[in-house]
Amino acid sequence: MRRLRDPGRGCPWDREQNFATIAPYTIEEAYEVAGAIEDENWPHLKDELGDLLFQVVFHAKMAEEQGLFDFGGVVGAITSKMIARHPHVFADETMPATAAAQTVAWEERKKGERAAKALGILDDVPRALPALARAEKLQKRAGTVGFDWESAPKVVEKIAEEAGEIAEAQAAGAPPEKLEEEVGDLLFAVANLARHLKVDPEKALRAANAKFIRRFRAIEAGLAARGTTPAEATLEEMEALWVAAKELET
Repeated sequence: MRRLRDPGRGCPWDREQNFATIAPYTIEEAYEVAGAIEDENWPHLKDELGDLLFQVVFHAKMAEEQGLFDFGGVVGAITSKMIARHPHVFADETMPATAAAQTVAWEERKKGERAAKALGILDDVPRALPALARAEKLQKRAGTVGFDWESAPKVVEKIAEEAGEIAEAQAAGAPPEKLEEEVGDLLFAVANLARHLKVDPEKALRAANAKFIRRFRAIEAGLAARGTTPAEATLEEMEALWVAAKELET
């Protein structure tokens, strides 16, 4: 990285980057790691973890150049944090009986850290998370102080209410920004339902995306066998092939 960032001999592209321009690549590489794990492609995972590590080194080198911190500081900070959050491992505290108990203890320690930094309950939920995942985390954090729906059926009622508000807004000729707001409220409620059902909303939506791709490819294959394409087919023809693909999966 020193060679890549060297003002005289380095790569022109690498030299002109900054935290803001590199951040999207960092997020992308994290998703590539998750994708390799989802595919159980372990050789690919090794490569993707290397790409992600490279992003950490990149940020650390830029910080070093500005006198902020260096790579050693990054490693030292996470080491100290993990030791502080695992006193049952690195100190003499009693080991939590279960993983669930450990999660509770972990959250209590993070509460203490937020209090020490004078942070609000929601302040340190990362803004760069995917919106659906961030919604789930915001709701979970608010739920730790009792601000939550009492059950999943109550959330289902809220989803129906939000869907109704979208229909009402559309019928009233609401502007696009109002419809966007109402759709956002609906998605936020759906994320809340997933949390109450102990379903990861991001994982659920990724699975739904994969299912849609799989079934649409079946439509393409079915139409190709007839010598046609989706652009040339009717909606009814495509719907019939979709139903057939769905039945094969059940």
